[in-house]
Amino acid sequence: MARHIPSLPVIAVTLLGLWSMPAAAQSVRVLGEHNAWSAYATTESEGQICFVLSRPSSTEPSAGASGDAYFYITHRPAQSIRSEINLVAGYQFAPDSTATLSVGGQSFDLFTQDDAAWLADPSQSGAAVQAIRAGSTMVIEGTNAAGQTVRQTFSLSGATAATGDIDGAC
Repeated sequence: MARHIPSLPVIAVTLLGLWSMPAAAQSVRVLGEHNAWSAYATTESEGQICFVLSRPSSTEPSAGASGDAYFYITHRPAQSIRSEINLVAGYQFAPDSTATLSVGGQSFDLFTQDDAAWLADPSQSGAAVQAIRAGSTMVIEGTNAAGQTVRQTFSLSGATAATGDIDGAC
């Protein structure tokens, strides 16, 4: 099965632009701010994209990750992609390593590339999002390039409302 690796640089540049551009020039719409989660919509050449993002509330060991970390759930209707799960970890994963997303007693394998991770089995996206909506915390564990296990914990407060925003917009 071919894996779709999203245009993370486009999303990252768009988000940076959200905070640095004048309001009239912004191409990203804020759909909602919900505790630890935010919902956005933007348009790329392939069409409208809606996504939620959250940042980890804690990272252990703190020295294990040195950059900004973000967890995304993205809808790309023009490409028939719904609930694409992605992590920008804030650190380089060990080559050929996997990571694990754990929430509500369920675990989902992630494949990694550089500083990013995606669900290894995209058909599990719906189940993962349901678990995120029902849970209170989510943990992602991966191995950094130095061989350390890095544990990132995310609050799920606001995840249900934020994913509802993108469900309605896309």
